[in-house]
Amino acid sequence: MDHTINSGTLTVFLEGRIDSASAAAVETELNAVRAKAPCVAVILDCEKLDYISSAGLRVVLRLKKAVPDTKLINVNNEVYDILEMTGFTEMMTVHRAYREISIEGCEVIGQGANGKVYRLSPDTVVKVYRNPDALPEIHRERELARTAFVLGVPTAIPYLVVRIKGGGYGSVFELLNATNFAKLLIRNVMPLDTVAQMSIELLKIIHGTVVRPDSMPSMRGIALGWADDLKGHLPVDRFEKLYRLVEAVPEDDHMLHGDYHIKNITRQGDENLILDMDTLSHGHPVFELASMYNAYIGFSELDHEIIKNFLGIDHETAVRFWNRSLELYLGTTDAAVIRSVEDKAATVGYMRLLRRRIRRNGYDTEEGRREIEWYRKRLCELLSHVDSLVF
Repeated sequence: MDHTINSGTLTVFLEGRIDSASAAAVETELNAVRAKAPCVAVILDCEKLDYISSAGLRVVLRLKKAVPDTKLINVNNEVYDILEMTGFTEMMTVHRAYREISIEGCEVIGQGANGKVYRLSPDTVVKVYRNPDALPEIHRERELARTAFVLGVPTAIPYLVVRIKGGGYGSVFELLNATNFAKLLIRNVMPLDTVAQMSIELLKIIHGTVVRPDSMPSMRGIALGWADDLKGHLPVDRFEKLYRLVEAVPEDDHMLHGDYHIKNITRQGDENLILDMDTLSHGHPVFELASMYNAYIGFSELDHEIIKNFLGIDHETAVRFWNRSLELYLGTTDAAVIRSVEDKAATVGYMRLLRRRIRRNGYDTEEGRREIEWYRKRLCELLSHVDSLVF
């Protein structure tokens, strides 16, 4: 059998049938390969494996006992069913073989923190994850999307995991002739006020949904981690105040989306659906408004071209959309109230932007240092007068 070894990981390419007639020979060869090339992990690539019997399963089981870090990949449906029926999928890591698709020439219709959504056909889209080894993320997002759907949040449910030609993985969704909200604005299909109204109506459905705290992460807990990472990057008094402000936000069991903007909302017929569910969490709405502030203003504050590349709209439209969204969400046009809540959201937003730029080696380039200094300056200005993040 063909095999490779890299950094202590032995990859063996199985082929044909492993049954009572061949199992002993397969095991002998596996042991011989391991004797020649000691390893700490084994990957059994089953792309060309057609069948495995109980005798073959016992070979895999003995290998798993000898090398605990053993997993099977590229397992076809027939072999996977055997492994699932016999309990192997619970004892070890087993990855199905996934159909490969190409996204070349496909239109980008959505974009989030962890991937892009492409239109495959009039009735299907695929979310392609930035992380090339995203299978755990995909399965996690499927569970989060299913949880949200069951609780009444209008969202598309992924029904197929695929491999992307050229590398990486994606989730396929059914979205018949859907158009994201960014395109509604760009093409003047609807007035800005109407799109903002629909966006906030959907957001209030999400924020009105109570979840089990153990079903998704606490946004407060995540934000405390963000604040803690800025120790040493802010003046001591400002850092201590920031941490106290985040710590004082009460826990909240209402759902948050975490990456809510016009490219993650789509209109299908008369229904509005939310996409990109891998950032679902629960917590106070200030954390949601902070991510929205960053999407419409914070990320592109120093370079207005960023908003065009990201959402397809110009800076002026983004500011107008954010301001109108905040008015609709708060149910007021009182400038003082709106400014107060915006400052709270911006405080969390700049905390996140500063941490993000520092962690991405921002100090190593002139552009990075300029961004870090700007985010730090804006955050310190806000901390001089923001005394609570709660509204």
